[in-house]
Amino acid sequence: MLVSMKDILQHAHKHNYAVMAVNSINMEMARAVISAAEEEHSPIIVQMGPGQIGKHAHLTEIVPLVKELAERASIPVALNLDHGGKLEDMVTAIHNGFTSLMIDASSYPYEENVKRTSVVCALAHPHGICVEAELGHVGQAADGDNSKVDLYTNVEEAKKFVEDTGCDALAVAIGTAHGDYPKGYVPELNFERLAELKKALDMPLVLHGGSGSGEENIRKAVAGGINKINVCTDAFHAAKNAMLENLEVKPNADYLELCMTAEAAVKQFVKDYIRVIGSNNQYFYGESVSTGNE
Repeated sequence: MLVSMKDILQHAHKHNYAVMAVNSINMEMARAVISAAEEEHSPIIVQMGPGQIGKHAHLTEIVPLVKELAERASIPVALNLDHGGKLEDMVTAIHNGFTSLMIDASSYPYEENVKRTSVVCALAHPHGICVEAELGHVGQAADGDNSKVDLYTNVEEAKKFVEDTGCDALAVAIGTAHGDYPKGYVPELNFERLAELKKALDMPLVLHGGSGSGEENIRKAVAGGINKINVCTDAFHAAKNAMLENLEVKPNADYLELCMTAEAAVKQFVKDYIRVIGSNNQYFYGESVSTGNE
């Protein structure tokens, strides 16, 4: 069932677990992610960013596919625009039936971030669409150490930001980064800051840069109040590595076999991750669940 991401995250916030948001750019990934969640009895968020949409995950093909898979599923599925920056991206996503928008204006000064986020909330909320915003700096893993205090989300500023914008979920900076970390590097997360943010905001919090952060960090982040974890790089690696391993054993494997191998690997990766973050066996149809886009 395709639902509003707000309902998924509010339930996770109330019951202290997190939900995966997996960047899914083709049929194999979307099917793997949703089927994995269904087998684990977990809510799930399928997402894609404007860059991925422009390069490969064209909305005219991918959105009907995700909607069909979601309607067949017995678990809640949300469709999220990841790291939307331009207003036209938001409008296009609304028109195409996304149930959530992530507006990333975190690189702008506070006032401009508030302005841009508020506009997106005003556009999305009348349609029952959830809005995720970001405050603080979640950089690129390739840039090196992101565990600098001045890059963390400020607690008092976050309280004012939520009040000023009306966003439904907030992506916070506590030391993670997007992309691949250097080999052997595991980021140091500021769990004290996370606890302060959770207590002050009392709302769903989001961790970007979930790939490569280490299982212990992920478990502690969830225990500390993270309710949505973005995963892209690790899912892509699962697919790629499985195909390479298949080719080592069977150099003549055809494209169909490689697609099947990649899908199976992503599915297992998602199932394992779901168990780590505690969203398995989380049913909430008995509670009020909106379908969004009403």
